[in-house]
Amino acid sequence: MPPSPPPPGRRLGHLIGAYGLVALTALLFLAFSLALPNTFPTLDNISAVLSNQSVPAILALGAMIPIVTAKFDLSIGYGLGLAHVMTLQLIATEGWPWPLACLVVVLGGAVVGTVNGVVVEFARINSFIATLGTGSILYALTGWITNGARIVPGPHGLPAAFTDIYDSRFLGLPVSAFYVLALTAVLWVLLERLPLGRYLYVIGSNPRAADLVGIPTRRYVLYAFAGSGLIVGIAGVLLAAQQRIGNPSVGLDYLLPAFVGALLGSTAIKPGRANALGTLIAVVVLAIGLAGIGQLGAQFWVTPLFNGATLLIAVGMAGYAARRQLRHRRTDPPRAPRDIPEVGS
Repeated sequence: MPPSPPPPGRRLGHLIGAYGLVALTALLFLAFSLALPNTFPTLDNISAVLSNQSVPAILALGAMIPIVTAKFDLSIGYGLGLAHVMTLQLIATEGWPWPLACLVVVLGGAVVGTVNGVVVEFARINSFIATLGTGSILYALTGWITNGARIVPGPHGLPAAFTDIYDSRFLGLPVSAFYVLALTAVLWVLLERLPLGRYLYVIGSNPRAADLVGIPTRRYVLYAFAGSGLIVGIAGVLLAAQQRIGNPSVGLDYLLPAFVGALLGSTAIKPGRANALGTLIAVVVLAIGLAGIGQLGAQFWVTPLFNGATLLIAVGMAGYAARRQLRHRRTDPPRAPRDIPEVGS
């Protein structure tokens, strides 16, 4: 006999939990458009918001991957800063061809992520402490490479083809926004449609069960950190193309917004677990909110206040969603188990 459908109240609660953030996005955009009709709903403003928030969005997607396994990578801000200055160092100072420099930086990000995974899984150090330590080392490397000074290209500037990877437009919108959409689609497929994603979610929700069914937990957590590092490298390359000047401390400004987006995203689409579409929606909410309060003339300190308060709300909402999901699992009648692919298939 098929399981009985959930009661209407529970269905409504699920819809609100899954799509409430989407509704909030629309309401925020409508509210700011009514308050600022001459500036906020314009194509120029939308393009500026998409362009400015593309790097934070990519970094949030990178931070999301370890969170799927119930780990945290606090080194992403430091890794972003290192990738950013290394890109400019190789292109502007060392004279490398820009495609080779970008490839080396992106692969270097994956190596850093792999090191994080090794420290967390094989040294058995808490992910908070481990990645905070590796992040501090990355920050030291950034300072050593730059000697604490900015990297300024020569009089000829950077190659136009390199800056175009950020500055060019597609269908009238910044091309960087399409990078975010493409990365979201890739992560959605990996996490929601392939065995890799199911293994990562099992590891994050119940590591002991993952071990019992034969999932090599250490290997897949290593994959998660390596993927996160790879994405951080991509974000660093885009940040270099955007800013065109190497700033050794710039990455720290992106750490908090990235985690706000990743954690807030775990309350949408798939409430109670980190997911790519939810992260994208959360970043859009944050972008609209920050753009709106900025155009209303808010003081400079409102931005960190907004990010900090949103982070607390996001963590609280994510915890509530996870507890609510667990209660429903305990009270729902048993269902036929889903087919779980064999490890390695």
